[in-house]
Parts: sequence; structure tokens; C-alpha cells
Amino acid sequence: MTLRNVTVIGTGYVGLTTGACLASLGHRVVCADADPGKVERLRRAEVDILEPDLPDVVRAGLASGRLEFTQDTRAAVEKAEVVFLCLPTPMGVGGAADLAAVEAVADEIRDRLPRGCTVVNKSTVPVGTAERVAALLDRPDVTVASNPEFLREGRAVHDFLHPDRIVVGAADPDAARQVADLYVGIDAPRVLTDTAGAELAKYAANFFLAMKLSFANNLATLCERLDADVDDVIAGIGHDPRIGRAFLDPGPGWGGSCLPKDTHALLNVCEESGVEFPLLRATIETNVEHQRRLVERVVAGCAGPDGSLRGVRLALLGLAFKAGTSDLRDSPALAIARLLRERGAELYAYDPAVSERRPDLSDLLTIVDTPLDAVDGARACVVLTEWPQFRDLDWAAVAGRLGTPLVFDFRNILDPGRLGEAALSWEGVGRTPAMAS
Repeated sequence: MTLRNVTVIGTGYVGLTTGACLASLGHRVVCADADPGKVERLRRAEVDILEPDLPDVVRAGLASGRLEFTQDTRAAVEKAEVVFLCLPTPMGVGGAADLAAVEAVADEIRDRLPRGCTVVNKSTVPVGTAERVAALLDRPDVTVASNPEFLREGRAVHDFLHPDRIVVGAADPDAARQVADLYVGIDAPRVLTDTAGAELAKYAANFFLAMKLSFANNLATLCERLDADVDDVIAGIGHDPRIGRAFLDPGPGWGGSCLPKDTHALLNVCEESGVEFPLLRATIETNVEHQRRLVERVVAGCAGPDGSLRGVRLALLGLAFKAGTSDLRDSPALAIARLLRERGAELYAYDPAVSERRPDLSDLLTIVDTPLDAVDGARACVVLTEWPQFRDLDWAAVAGRLGTPLVFDFRNILDPGRLGEAALSWEGVGRTPAMAS
């Protein structure tokens, strides 16, 4: 087993998970971040993000001496054999990925990289980025590779240590094998390719997952029109191994830190390449239309005499883009909230992972401390994140606080029977109370 000196630049979800998990595999890892406060907290094993098992892995790495944190990016790479770039690539103008952070770091470390080291793009980047980074580095003695991450928030540590596959792309096959060999002891298929293949694999994966979710949401609408139960239909197709059950749960639309920006970035790549990909465009448009359709259902059930939600108080349960994380980036819950607010609704929201008041959301909604605070006097309750604790709420108490006994369960996680016993009316996605019972 060959243990390496590894530097990870960026300590977000991907960077911190990558650094801490590589240290747990025995490598010597330095994680660099430009935020001095964050570096100091990480040195004390204080992890800001909500991610199961990650604080434990960070503590273990620090205790073993194999994991350290620094703000000095240039010094961090001086002894590195492998340098991972785990930097933000947000959606930029026209949907293209904004590579400013990647380019800035490449410029910063250019003259400090040791001869023969490998720079690895871990961030999700457009095809051609590895070549772009190589040109910026202008170091023929340094190889640039692509090793896209396939980590799910809420399961990032598990996914790193138990991946479905490890994809590495490099022009030099030996460099690709060297990067793949970092995952020592992990039993997973290795896909070794060139950088274009690795970069496109990440975008293709996220597009396909988004497409399945848009399909499920559109299917749910069809089920509502035809009095069919979407759960039964999905069960009927999900057992087919060619289709699979994963990512077929209807809900309030898809979102999060990856799918929206990556589908738009891929669409931008298609346009620049002169390739028509109507399925990709339809996947994005279907998601937007689905959210509008859900909002119209709330309007139909809660609108005032003027047909609007002006002055109507609504309770939102859930703000994070999915349960198990506090991440609000491109959350479908917030997309629904914005559409409701545009119709005039006054929104009060509760999320177990979002407790602090958020100044950036103050014009949109009010965050409260408990679910009962959210529903107090509300015209309806709208469930937008699949937190399991919402199933176990005292729904009789909720009914006593709601102004109108109406619950929109846009995650299909509640028991309509229990709500019925509390004299509450339940509406799901692609299901009726009778079907759910």
C-alpha cells in the first residue's frame, strides 16, 4: 500500500469529506481554505455543516496526526504528491459553470507545485476544464486529472467509503491509476478514462437523476387525473432492474447544490457544442412547471375572495432541500415559498436543521422555533421537506392551531389516516387519502 501526501483545497461538503476520508485511509492530508475562522474551527474539530459521521472522521484524523488544516494554500501544496481542487463552481451567466475559484487557485499554486505531482479536479466542471487548468498552470511536469465526486449530502462519508464506482480521467493512464490507488481498501469498480469522459460522466449522472425526478412528478400529475395511485405505479415499474426504484419519489420538485446548476451547465455545454438535447431542456422545464402546479393547488384551497393569497398565512414544514442536511442551496422548498410569496402569502416556516433567523430570507418568510408556532392561525400547512419527525407530530394539536384543517403533504410522508382522526384534510402528490389508506 502506497500512502501519499495529499493536499485538498476547499473545505466545503466535498473538500472536507474528501480530506477527512483520505486521512482515514492512511494518507497524510493537508486541507487548505481561505476562511481563517473556518480553519480555526476545523482545527478544533468543529464542523459547521450538518453531515452524519463527518465530525467523527475529522476528529479521528486530527488525533492521528494525518489530517491538518491551514489557510496558507501555497505552502500546503509544496510537498504534495496529489492536489485535489474541491472548489465552488456555481451557476454563472447563461447557466454556464462559473470557474473563477478554480482558475484563481490554479494561478495561486502554479509556481509552488512539486515536479511530478498530480492536480485533480474534484469539483463538478464542464468538459475541457482539465485542459484549461493545465494551460493555466503551464507546468508540463504536472499532470491534471479529473476525479468527480458522487456524494449525497446526508450520506457523504458513507458514499466516499462505499462508492458505487470510482471514476478517474487523465491523459496519462499512469496518473489515472495513481489517483484511483488513493482509494486503497475500497472495493468498488474503477472507471479509468480520459478527462473529457470523467468530466461528462458527472454531468450525465446528475442529468439522468434529475430526469427521473421530473418523470416521477409528471407521472404523479397524470395519476391524479386518472385516479391512479402513483406509489402503486412506481412499485409496478421500479421492480424492473432496467428502471429501478431510486429517484422516483414525487415531491415538490428537485433542487439542491448540484442538480439545478449541473443541468443548466450541461445545457450550456450542449448549446456551445451545437448539440440539441430536448430531453435535457424538458427535464428542467418540467421541474419549474411542476412547482407552479403545486402552488396553484395551494391557491385553489386557500385563496381569499379575490382569488389571491394576499394576507393569507401559511405554515411551511421544511426548508432544507432534503432531510438530513441544513443546506438551503436551490432548495425546492424555497422555490415553492417564493411562488407562494409572489401570490401574497405570509409564510411562517419551521425546519429542525434551520433554527437561526436568516436575514437573507427575512423578506420571504419568518423562521419559527416549533411546528406549532408555524401552524398557529395558518390557513393551511404545507410539508416541503421529508423530515421523519413530521410524521410523528401531534396532529391533533396541529389541528387545534390551524385556522383551516388543510394539510398539503408535498412529500407524501404523512399518514392520512392519522390526520383524518385529527379532523384534518390531507392532500398528497399523485395520491388521494383513500389510496394512501
